[in-house]
Amino acid sequence: MADVTPISELPRLPPRPFDAHKGTFGKVLVVAGSRSMAGAAVLCGTAALRGGAGLVQVATALSVQPQVAVGCPSYTTLGYRVHTNGTLPDDAADEVIHWGRLATALAIGPGLGQGADVSNFVTQILDGLPRTPTVLDADGLNAVAPFSKDFTGRSGALILTPHPGEFQRLSGVPTSQVAMHRDTLSVEFAERFKVILLLKGAGTIVTDGRRFYRNSTGNPGMATGGTGDVLTGVIAALAAQEIEPFEAAVLGAWVHGRAGDLAAAVLGQTALTSMDLLLYLPAAFRELEERG
Repeated sequence: MADVTPISELPRLPPRPFDAHKGTFGKVLVVAGSRSMAGAAVLCGTAALRGGAGLVQVATALSVQPQVAVGCPSYTTLGYRVHTNGTLPDDAADEVIHWGRLATALAIGPGLGQGADVSNFVTQILDGLPRTPTVLDADGLNAVAPFSKDFTGRSGALILTPHPGEFQRLSGVPTSQVAMHRDTLSVEFAERFKVILLLKGAGTIVTDGRRFYRNSTGNPGMATGGTGDVLTGVIAALAAQEIEPFEAAVLGAWVHGRAGDLAAAVLGQTALTSMDLLLYLPAAFRELEERG
């Protein structure tokens, strides 16, 4: 990694102008949720609001739209059609692409489910919105694994946020090797595919193949369902505010882990849940704001 620049100093969170309005801070479209996994959409959408986005819309399966809508009153929802068995029709992505043209960042994947229909859905959205910065997580990552399709023609950054198991599926490298060589493998993958890779775990890595950041916040209490959905929403919100995408991923990793640390200091690690992260994100962002 001789040609990779290590990043040790956090980027600054831009000040919010006195005369700002909600349009100033961007619009996030979250594409998430499915039958039995509506909560993932709620977590991701709420986290995008906590991350400072001016507007958040959550696009989800029509069958669970009412559940997602009542999860948080501060975002709006959109429902795309699904078959009665829960699978997606071939043209489901057309609606999402139409909605996404007005978004300044996308978050795709939490709770979408798996299958050929989801893979087709996610790929069509990525192809249909090539200029929009996009965070791809969870089932969105599974939808494009193994990662071989050429997305290098995108002008909008593609931010991938896998845990080691998801990275194994993306890269084809055994999980044991991922654990041993995570630094090198992360940089090589990001450089090869021209993406920003955030590899989760103790000492989360963020790299674009040229720069390398190792996160110092977070704790084992965050190893629980839904915390990744929160991270996805936060990064998308920062990208929507036109923060440079690599810096958005770095800030997102830090503030997400810091929220977990603040929550654990009060609640302990054992009982920590992803909902607690949402409650402590404001205090974590306050620390970033105070850095100036």
